[in-house]
Amino acid sequence: MKLSKRGEYALRALIDLGIAAELGRPILQVSELAAKEKLPIKFLEQIFTQLKASGFVVSKRGKDGGYSLARPMNRIKFGSVIRLIDGPLAPIPCVSQTAYSRCTCPDEDHCGLRMLMLDVRTAIIKILDRYTLADIVEITLRKMRRDKVSPPFISRAFKLESVLTSLPASANSPKRSNERRAHAA
Repeated sequence: MKLSKRGEYALRALIDLGIAAELGRPILQVSELAAKEKLPIKFLEQIFTQLKASGFVVSKRGKDGGYSLARPMNRIKFGSVIRLIDGPLAPIPCVSQTAYSRCTCPDEDHCGLRMLMLDVRTAIIKILDRYTLADIVEITLRKMRRDKVSPPFISRAFKLESVLTSLPASANSPKRSNERRAHAA
């Protein structure tokens, strides 16, 4: 599995939408996201079209329009987004669960490379299907608070100090707190 630029941009855009939502800005314009991430607007619009068609985001037209998340952040798994944008998570086709194709080795059942790549595929899937957008947004905001970095997309109604010291409601959840602490470090 290799994460393409398209896949990377899709994940970064979803994280930005999640951060904005946590900070009271549920809708963001593509131009704002593109400027923040230094991405081409047209390319980002194509990515959002794909994310919208698959139910990850919704759009709103008009002056106050833009994109927002279509489902709760805890229901958006990174593995699902990567499969949508880049296809199977398996490093080689003969170990793919969704796009299997026979490899060129003469004895697939006893192929050492295939055995290794099965383990790699399993590890990738366990990680990417475990983490949700909510997890990554929480980790990102916690690190920004710790480092006293101003989060992007803060509404002018917020005072920076209140944003830096407050935690999202999901941060109080004991679920995977040890893992989150390890990743935030």
